[in-house]
Amino acid sequence: MRYDVSRRMLLRGGLGVAATGLVAGFPAGAAAAPGAAPAAPAPTDADVSGVPTLDPLVTQRADPFVTHPVDGTYYFTGSVPEYDRLVVRGAPTIAGLATATETVVWRRPASGRMGGHIWAPELHRIGGRWYIYFAAGDSDDVFRIRMYVLESVLADPRDPAGWQLRGQIRTEWDSFALDATTFAHRGRRYLVWAQSEPEIAVNSSLYIAQLANPWTLATKPVRIATPTRSWEVQGFAVNEGAAVLVRNGRVFLTFSASATDSRYCMGLLTADADADLLDHRSWVKRPEPVFVSNEQTRRWGPGHNSFTVAEDGVTDVLVYHARDYRDITGDPLYDPNRHARVQKLYWDADGTPLFGIPVGAGGPIVRLSPADASRYTFVRHVGSTVVVDTDSRALADTQFRIGVGLAGADTVSVQSVDQPGWYLRVVDGTVRLDPARDDAGFAGQASFHRVPRANGRVSLRLAGVSSAFLRHEDGRLTVGPAVPAHQSTFRLT
Repeated sequence: MRYDVSRRMLLRGGLGVAATGLVAGFPAGAAAAPGAAPAAPAPTDADVSGVPTLDPLVTQRADPFVTHPVDGTYYFTGSVPEYDRLVVRGAPTIAGLATATETVVWRRPASGRMGGHIWAPELHRIGGRWYIYFAAGDSDDVFRIRMYVLESVLADPRDPAGWQLRGQIRTEWDSFALDATTFAHRGRRYLVWAQSEPEIAVNSSLYIAQLANPWTLATKPVRIATPTRSWEVQGFAVNEGAAVLVRNGRVFLTFSASATDSRYCMGLLTADADADLLDHRSWVKRPEPVFVSNEQTRRWGPGHNSFTVAEDGVTDVLVYHARDYRDITGDPLYDPNRHARVQKLYWDADGTPLFGIPVGAGGPIVRLSPADASRYTFVRHVGSTVVVDTDSRALADTQFRIGVGLAGADTVSVQSVDQPGWYLRVVDGTVRLDPARDDAGFAGQASFHRVPRANGRVSLRLAGVSSAFLRHEDGRLTVGPAVPAHQSTFRLT
């Protein structure tokens, strides 16, 4: 109900859930406060928040994989609902992948080997050639899943003429195996995959080995994770869908767990960058999942992710699939609506990744950091209470969307990401986060004028009150005069 009320109010104000008229997190064309700088041309979502906020990015494409840009082009692949072919699309931007033409580069044979389910392709550029890693069943047993590799010597992976089968990736066991991914580290190339080891009573565990070439193991498999915790064994005992990111002196490996319905979620393994990655003792599993379904943003079963980097070449981007409904009729494996989505991956002060929540639909996301505090100090909410602190691991509590104001197009309002339809609001001098009401009183309390400051910073002045600015005072978000300026100025990070 709260979501519906806020949606009506936003539509009345001209924003909508796919806002595009945002300037540095604020609406283009909004009247600025006295002394404000002239409005700049409206930037893209990626300019504002680091990544595009299209949600979904590509519909009905599970297990999404987006490459880093190669010669200025991002390439995308993923599982199609029919499980019968491999597809690739490309674009100069991540957002451009949404409408890019998709090419079928390979189809399963009509019978025999690889004639069954085709799952989870990944596209990698290795040694000047393209490789697609994928899993395939057989026509007489669609679930006899094994891992295979295609190779293309052509520059454009969208050209079907270049692709040739290199064969099956063979491991120690002829058993259910899927979700191969590869990465290079310290001069070695590794393969990580999921497999059902015959002597372990789980559906799949995670393994790593060094590669001799892109389709041949050079070392024996090493098991680095197996599903044992409660969140890993819901429906099925699964660790699968690994993705690797090397940052800050560590190797981070995400994976997905449990059944492919709303219980699907992501976990995290970590190893030191100097460690022997082929030693299972090098890998530590975080006790709790790092990315799970969220009822407020209406995103269920997030998982089977990959990583890419934004157009700035710096911002890490999380790519994943999720449904926008919880309840599924029939086998979730055959529900087609696992859509590919992207959102910014954040980093904590200690160098570990922060995944937050599936953010759902809406415009660019910002975090408000007081100009007089450290870069890891943020405005956040704890329920309805608004504080300023350094608990940056509570990422979702610090994420907001700043859009067209509830009091009219010459104002802005600050909406919570993890509580859609809840807004920063000033009541008797106290700043709160409350669900929207469809009345003028609430609109006035939850609307602000933005005042541009130096270096892209801003101040927020309560609509209709010339001396009421949001201020940071000793870990509290208060309201008061604009001076001293450093207490009423915020970075949008």
